[in-house]
Amino acid sequence: MYEFLFSLLTEERKTLFEKVIDNRTKHLTIVLENIYQPHNASAVLRSCDLTGVQDIHIIENNNEYTPNPEVAMGSAKWLNLYKYQHKTDNTLKTINFLKQKGYKIIATTPHKESFSPSELPIDEKTALLFGTELTGLSDVALENADEFVKIPQFGFTESYNISVSVALMLYTLVNRLHASNINWKLSEEEKYIIKFEWARRSIKRSEIIEKDFLKKFK
Repeated sequence: MYEFLFSLLTEERKTLFEKVIDNRTKHLTIVLENIYQPHNASAVLRSCDLTGVQDIHIIENNNEYTPNPEVAMGSAKWLNLYKYQHKTDNTLKTINFLKQKGYKIIATTPHKESFSPSELPIDEKTALLFGTELTGLSDVALENADEFVKIPQFGFTESYNISVSVALMLYTLVNRLHASNINWKLSEEEKYIIKFEWARRSIKRSEIIEKDFLKKFK
C-alpha cells in the first residue's frame, strides 16, 4: 500500500517528503494545557512544523483546542496531534503517559527557579509543557514536572505570548539539537509510518482509493 500511494504523488512532493522527514524529531515534544485561543493554538502548530517537532500533546481539561485554519496554514496536516479528553486528571494522565515513554517533563514558567533554553539539558527525550497566558500551568503540572525552564525577559510584562514562547523555545532547542551529537532523528520505521500518513493526507479520497486497491487482493 505504501508503494502504491507513493506512486500517486508527484516527484516534487516525494522529494519534499524526503527533505522534511530527515529533519523531523520526536526527541522534543510539546504539551499544551488548556490552550483555547484559536490564534495561539494555530501559531503553535506552525512553529512545531517549521522547527521539525512532529508530536503535539493537547490537554483539554476545561478548554477545547480549536486552531484557526487561516493561521495554522495547513500545518496540522503534517503533525501528530494527541488529545487528552478524559473526564478527570487529564494533566496527570498525560504526564504519566509521557514519562512511561521516556520523556523528561519540563514545565515552562516564569515563577520557578529554572534553566534558560540555552542551559536546559536535552540529552534525554524532552516534553515541554505550556499553559495559558492568563493562569499558566496548573499546580498538577508544576508538581509533577522534572525541571523548569524560563525564557529570559527584560521588560515590564510578566510573560511572553504563548505562541511566541513556543517559537522561541523550539528555535533555541532545535538548533542546539542539530549542533549536538544527540541521536534526535526519527528511526526508519518512524519515518515510514509518518510518510505513509502524509501520503494519505495529500491524496484526495485516499480512503476510497485504498479500499479499491485492497479489493484486488481479496
